[in-house]
Amino acid sequence: MAIPEADLTRMAQIGAQTTSKETYATVKLALEADGTGYDDKSFKIFLQGSYGNDTNIIKESDVDVVIRLDSIFTYDLSALPPDQQQAFRSSHGSATYTHDHFRNDVLAALRARFGAHVRPGSKAVTIEPFHNRRKADVLIAAQHRKYNWYVSDHDGGQDYVLGISFQKADGTRVINYPRHHRENLIAKNQQTNEWFKHIVRIFKNSREQMIVRGHIEAGVAPSYYLEGLLYNVPANCFGDSYTDSMLNSINWLLASDRSKLLCANHQYPLLDGNRDVTWNGNDCTTFMQGIVNLWNGW
Repeated sequence: MAIPEADLTRMAQIGAQTTSKETYATVKLALEADGTGYDDKSFKIFLQGSYGNDTNIIKESDVDVVIRLDSIFTYDLSALPPDQQQAFRSSHGSATYTHDHFRNDVLAALRARFGAHVRPGSKAVTIEPFHNRRKADVLIAAQHRKYNWYVSDHDGGQDYVLGISFQKADGTRVINYPRHHRENLIAKNQQTNEWFKHIVRIFKNSREQMIVRGHIEAGVAPSYYLEGLLYNVPANCFGDSYTDSMLNSINWLLASDRSKLLCANHQYPLLDGNRDVTWNGNDCTTFMQGIVNLWNGW
């Protein structure tokens, strides 16, 4: 038996907004406080993750916040010819205020506001929930530039893809592109007359049901990769009804060459690349098998 349209309609609804908004405002206020070690630096605070992308479901309560240092940046010059690489290196020296300094100063700012509720993790810093405040994960990052070409730092003298760079607890550097991810999801949602994000939420709620019913293990299908998976589905697969949109999307994904799927940011393959920013292909297969079993066994 297929999942009834009424159940799909319920599964498509967005999760909590008010408490998430208030949590983000509280964390942002703490990060913008006067007297921090970075208040004279250039930085930007923004949302990423399900709440930031308007794809959150009731089960997803975390608020994912990025604070990005813009006074310095990491870079990728691999696409540049040798003369452009040399021109870049001649124009840029080493920074005196580093990402490590920034991380320590941000941690101090968070602890000044949230005290013992601050828990540094392998990637982000967790602020534990308290009363109406939801759990928040703060990613402390620097600006990253993936250069397409470089002549000089003057206006019109360079072109790059803007991303973020951060270090895990083991020292591994991770580079990702949350702005491109978010902007491309918005564009996809517009192309599908706003069906896209509804189907993303149904996929996420389906994942929760699949875990309960034993079709998949928790952690097999992170929300970020489900957004990326559905981003690859053509816009003409969405519309008319939730039932049709789900069947069209599932069937298209089952028939697709998954080695050609991209992350929604267009900077990485969706599957089997760098394990910090791409999805394990076997986990994707497990998820697809699970959602077919859920659909047929509802």
